[in-house]
Amino acid sequence: MKPRQQAIASVYRSYIREIRRLPHAYLRRVFRLKAEDGCRAALLTKCDERRTGKLKRVSKTIQQLRAANNGNHQAFNRILDLAYGRVGRLRWELMEPLLSDPNVPLPPPIIPSKESSRPPVYSQELTALLTSGLSRRKRPLVPGDLSFPPILPERADPNSSDAQILGPFSKRREVNARWKYFGQEWKKVLPPLQISVLPSRKVGDQGGDLGTPTAVRKIGFDGTTVLEELVQLTTKPKNTPGAFLQRRWMRRRYQELLGRLPILTFISAQTKKPGGFSVSLAPNALKARSQGRSLPCATDEDVAWNQKASGEHVRH
Repeated sequence: MKPRQQAIASVYRSYIREIRRLPHAYLRRVFRLKAEDGCRAALLTKCDERRTGKLKRVSKTIQQLRAANNGNHQAFNRILDLAYGRVGRLRWELMEPLLSDPNVPLPPPIIPSKESSRPPVYSQELTALLTSGLSRRKRPLVPGDLSFPPILPERADPNSSDAQILGPFSKRREVNARWKYFGQEWKKVLPPLQISVLPSRKVGDQGGDLGTPTAVRKIGFDGTTVLEELVQLTTKPKNTPGAFLQRRWMRRRYQELLGRLPILTFISAQTKKPGGFSVSLAPNALKARSQGRSLPCATDEDVAWNQKASGEHVRH
């Protein structure tokens, strides 16, 4: 065996040792595939400099696995995010189908006879995710932000006073602004693992009524039990072979993950109520009670109590 192959084989063996210590079968399966892909890519790379760079990335992942297996909070969250598509290539694979809608006709070009000037299409699924506080890293958008992005000046509206005084806004700049806004906003979305279907609407779900699609699309982990297994781990974690971390600590990490994992559900149309998509979190997700909900307004009694408490604090 050549020295190059020996170095890669040593890294691979270290990778496998840490993978065996992972507490969940899904994690072990995901990172075993990741180890095979990473080491195979390094083995097939002829350029020494590029191969060294790939091995460094593989070694960094091994260090993260080792820290996670030793109980490091941030490292364990990181490997969960990688395995469940909160970051990395899997996140893109989950989001990519939602960035277009084959059931909707393409909008007309903003610049006549320029096919490349068509504005982006917000699919029903993506619209629900963008307008919900449970699936966003930042504040949720309002539907008006999608039709007229806030980064566009008022002059872009031909009926505005600015357009009448200063003249029409550049169509090319409008196209660029719309695509820029589309790109920067979808990247703030936490993708769902799959799309669930409910036969009827429940009260209290978040998400707009967006019309009934001809068929609910199958994305991500649809047809698997990955989500169900994840929810089960937050309630009754199994004592799987190789589990080195404490049960309560482990359960809390998976509850935090559920707080970063929105559930996208299609609710079928009812009488006088069109169908639509709803965004929610699992009931046992950590901080699920506070995310995406505003605090109630203070009453007169609350204001009086706060004033009294502030006065007593000043006297002391």
